[in-house]
Amino acid sequence: MTAYSFQTVPHLVIECGVSARLGEVLAERWSPRRLCVVTDAFLHRSGLLGPALQSLVAAGFELLVIDDVQPDPPDHVVQAASERARAFGAQLVLGLGGGSSMDVAKLVAVLVASEQPLAQMYGIGQVQGERLPLVQVPTTAGTGSEVTPIAIVTTGATTKSGIVSRQLYADMAVLDAALTTGLPPAITAATGVDAMVHAIEAFTSRRLKNPLSDQLALQALRLLSSHLLRACEHGQDLAAREALLLGALLAGQAFANAPVAAVHALAYPLGGRFHLPHGLSNALVLAPVLRFNAETSPEAYVGLAEALLPAVTGDAATKVQAFIRHLEALVAATGLPLRLRDHGIPADALPQLAADAMLQTRLLVNNPREVGEADALAIYRSAY
Repeated sequence: MTAYSFQTVPHLVIECGVSARLGEVLAERWSPRRLCVVTDAFLHRSGLLGPALQSLVAAGFELLVIDDVQPDPPDHVVQAASERARAFGAQLVLGLGGGSSMDVAKLVAVLVASEQPLAQMYGIGQVQGERLPLVQVPTTAGTGSEVTPIAIVTTGATTKSGIVSRQLYADMAVLDAALTTGLPPAITAATGVDAMVHAIEAFTSRRLKNPLSDQLALQALRLLSSHLLRACEHGQDLAAREALLLGALLAGQAFANAPVAAVHALAYPLGGRFHLPHGLSNALVLAPVLRFNAETSPEAYVGLAEALLPAVTGDAATKVQAFIRHLEALVAATGLPLRLRDHGIPADALPQLAADAMLQTRLLVNNPREVGEADALAIYRSAY
């Protein structure tokens, strides 16, 4: 047997409505103390977080709410948040929001507890020392950031960099489907596709793929694919919303251990240069990347195809092409515009996007098929 290791967040709480008693849940493990809440201004102003924040105060926690997190958070936002948390004397950090808020919360937790500069943390396993206690509460079902050791930071005008380290695993993740019922259909679709990509790429990863990550990825994809349209069309359906949250969490656990690959590598430049949401960027290049990979490595996708389409017969290539068509139809049914040109991306930008994608070596090494710059350009042209 091949040896492997598997890590995840040690404590998961999954309960509809639990955010209204979040203070009680946290106080069971940590005595009331100075708590830094990391979120974004829209969520804070919307009132959605009100019951959770009130519960924390009622339980005796003293709060600092940092609500200026931006999508694809720039490094200066991370630095400023950490400085505010340090000045406050934070003893516990709570990420409350989407993937960007949870990523910033991870980095605040390590930066407050350490003298290591943020610039020295980029890459794999570069974080030194430990961190403050960390709790994550997602308000979208997509990134899986609540159970991953990964934070993505915008490090320049057009570039993103990843920090991957065991210290970024939270102590607790709390999932409350009630926090996601107000998500508009387009955001529900984009974040749901993001989670599906996590499952697909974890299952087909060339590095660190293992039996646990495989089973998590398969179950995640089943949950996500069978509930995504329902959640888009009936946003108040708590069963569908909870299925998406659980699917995103399982996919997060899978790709935290079997890392993602070329879909993400080609999606990041779209976010960096054109500020497209990450889930949408993944959706735009998903089918073209899968077709590229399936030309030489259809066997990597057979397990996924058989899990979603058990009635399809034929050889590996036949099953995989049916799988890709099924995914395309599903994503199209959500209403997301799926051509690069639909989002204002000019054709003459494609060569630069391809060059940018080549910088994502951390991700490309995991892909089932080697991707060169000419390949990346062809994929972008296919998506155009």
